[in-house]
This record gives sequence, C-alpha cells and structure tokens, in this order.
Amino acid sequence: MNSSDTTPLTRAPETSTAPRLLAGWHATGRPDTLAGHLGRHGPSPVAAVLAGRGRCGGAMSLVDAVGAAGLTGRGGAGFPTARKLRAVAERRGRAVVVVNAMESEPASRKDRFLLAMAPHLVLDGAVLAATAVGADTVHVCLPRDRSAQHEQLGAALEERRRARLDPVRLRLHALPPAYVASESTSLVSWLNGGPARPGGGPPRTHERGVARRPTLVHNAETLAHIALIARHGPDWFRQAGTPEEPGTTLVTVSGAVAGPAVLEVAPGTPLTAVLDLAGGPTERLHGVLLGGFAGAWLPEARLRTPLTRRDLAPLGAAPGAGVIVALAGSACGLTETAGMLAYLAAHSARQCGPCRFGLPAVAEDFTALAAGRADPDLLSRLHRRTGLLPDRGACRHPDGVARLAASALRVFADDVDRHLAHGACPAAHRSPQIPVPSAAPPETWR
Repeated sequence: MNSSDTTPLTRAPETSTAPRLLAGWHATGRPDTLAGHLGRHGPSPVAAVLAGRGRCGGAMSLVDAVGAAGLTGRGGAGFPTARKLRAVAERRGRAVVVVNAMESEPASRKDRFLLAMAPHLVLDGAVLAATAVGADTVHVCLPRDRSAQHEQLGAALEERRRARLDPVRLRLHALPPAYVASESTSLVSWLNGGPARPGGGPPRTHERGVARRPTLVHNAETLAHIALIARHGPDWFRQAGTPEEPGTTLVTVSGAVAGPAVLEVAPGTPLTAVLDLAGGPTERLHGVLLGGFAGAWLPEARLRTPLTRRDLAPLGAAPGAGVIVALAGSACGLTETAGMLAYLAAHSARQCGPCRFGLPAVAEDFTALAAGRADPDLLSRLHRRTGLLPDRGACRHPDGVARLAASALRVFADDVDRHLAHGACPAAHRSPQIPVPSAAPPETWR
C-alpha cells in the first residue's frame, strides 16, 4: 500500500465480530452516500441531543452514554473519550470541535479507509460531539497531499449542506503532511494561523485552543464510534470487546500476510487471529511491529497475546494507531528499524533538545548498527540515549522513537550480536520490506 491509497481492501474479509463501522462496506463493497448512510444507520440523533441539552435518548446525556460505553480514543493514546468531552463541555464560552483525520502514521490506513467508506458516520459523530459540548463549528483536518480524500470528503460535506442536516458549520482544511502535524496542539496552532508544530506547555486545548476557545480534538474513528453509541447506547457498544476495553477497533494489517487489509476487530482478539483474518503469514515471521513507527516490535513467540492495552503493556507495547506489520523471517529487523528511525528523526519539529539532537543521534547509530559499521561503544550509547529521550520533549514524538529503538534492540538481540561481531547480515543488503516515506524534513509547516 502506498501513501496515496484510500481503499487498501480488495475484498471484505472475515471479521472477529459483526462489523459496525464498516457495516456498509461489508454489505455493498461501496462507499456510503448520505442516503445509504441514513438508510443503514437511521437518522442522526442530533435533534434529540439538542432537545435534551446534550441528552441522548432517555435520561442519559451523550457524554454520560459515551462514558458508560467505555469508549477510548482510537488515535493512539487511548484516553477516555468522555473525559475529553466533559472537560470541554464544562468550560465557559462557545467551544470548537476538530476532527483529526491526518493519519500521519505511515503504516496506517484505517482512518482514510473509514472516511472513504463511511464518511457520514465520522461527520455524524463530529456534529453530535459539537452539540454535546456547545460548539458551533467543526474543523475537519486532512493532509494536503491526499487530493482524492479531499474530493471525497468535500462531496460528503456538500451532500449534508444540501440536506440542511447539521446545526453547526463544518469546514474542511488541508494541512502540511508532516508526521508531528497530526498532534492535537499542532492542529490548533495551524488553525490559529501558526505552524503545524506541537506546543509543549499550557494552556491545554480544552482550555484555550482554536480562536482561544475551548477545543475538542478527536480522531476520526473515535467520532464514528460516538455516532453509533448515540444511536444504539452503551450496552450495545459493550457487546463486543472486553469489559476493560469494549467495542470494536480498526486495524491496518500489512507486511508478510496474504491479504493486507483494514480490519474491524474486537479488542481481546489474539494477534495470531488478527493476522489470520488478513490471510495469515506468508512465511515464518521474524517479528511484528505493533502500533506503527512510534510503536514497538514483538517477537513471534508473543503473537498469541490479546490485542488490548492491558495485555500488551507488560511487553512494552500497545495497540497505538492500530497498526500490525508482519515482518518476514527473511528480513533484517535492524535495517527495517533504521529506516523508520531516520524518517522519524527527519520529521521532528526540532523545537527541543531531544528532537534536535537526540533523535538524529539515535537514528545515525542505528544506521551504523544495521550496516555492520558499529564501533565498540555503540550499543551502550544506544541504550543510554534511548533511556534519556522519554518525557523530555515538547511533545511525545521522542518517546515513540525511544520505544521503537529499544524494542528493536530487545527483540532482535541475536541480530544485534551478529552485526556487532561479524558485520551486517545478508538480509541487511536487501530492499526493506516496510515502506518508509522519504526521510527528508517537511517542506513547510504552514
């Protein structure tokens, strides 16, 4: 799958649970129009929410329903969604809602696929969230290098305008396609006329964000779940997943599998079962990259682990952005990691010491290790530097780099020893199996 793909599926694969977000795709294999969306999911509950001052049917407010459902953010951090909604709703002044559809993680396709197949589910969720927190404007943020996605979403917005469907304004924006431009404070900075770089200090976005107003920033998939919870309630949402991590989630499975795809699965599904849903591995695996470029490697022996934050945390991993990349046994994990680290270092905002100096240093050392050019102090230096990066940056970008590098040193420890003792392995000289965008700094932050 290349960076321009918006529909990486060529079929509707089996799922670990009944499809929800992708129900339309599984039923028809085509994007939902507004008429198809309303026919499938029913009218938007926005009128009921407005009539009850944020109430979602019965006596339960939309915010309370989302809290009872146990929905957490699907953008990577996994923060409780209701807490973000409540934090904005409790602030004084007219709020703003931002749809984060940037999906800057290179190995992820889930959000752009969801927006291509079910755009009105995402937009419904955004409008419902805006109604619940007292917002009058929804800003939808996409990277400007995805022209097809802009056209598709623009057409969906026009459908809604013609139908006079929404009580709030919806505006579509094209932002610089930089890795850290998808951070919530980057979006707020850009919408305020500044660069799409993350900000590290107070005030927080829910306190003072776009136009100095309380601002709710949510990932596209998270908002689509809100639209379904508003229609079906929290008990329905909890029928899938685990008690601690209910619902369904979208994952992008790629690499050494027979059918790379965006899948809708239930948290708690073993990683092996998720890989099987994508056709299964095409050969014995060297490991699996979980969570994306800012995620962590897992060895093949750990692939029976359930896909939940709770089960993955002891392994130093997390579902993250819903990325699972199967690495073939014939590949060199150190070479694959070196390419990703070079990209992450080039795409830092360079606003703090860890990004300006630490990330390039780690990337350079890893490149030397992968190429078999390591000096005697390289390994100890890498361990020291990856230990210094977390919790020191203006944003969480250095933390992701440290996590990826440290997991590679741990999971590919035998390869590290061989590279240090005998030089690069034969696989290190082959073309990387994981596609990595150009490791060049963004041309502009505006």
